[in-house]
Amino acid sequence: MDEKINPSESKGKIELIASQRVGLNGELYKVVDFLNKNLKGHHLMFGLKKKEDQMIISVYEVE
Repeated sequence: MDEKINPSESKGKIELIASQRVGLNGELYKVVDFLNKNLKGHHLMFGLKKKEDQMIISVYEVE
């Protein structure tokens, strides 16, 4: 019998800690990239998305 594995379970948990809407900034992706590279060892991940005329930065805790 084949056992099915949920892909989200095999990669660990991702929990949203906080998010904040800010004005459009063309350089903000550089800050998010910097944070992701330097805080990976602290189990933190940062996300950025554009929604209408704002950007949303999110902070996640990862296992």
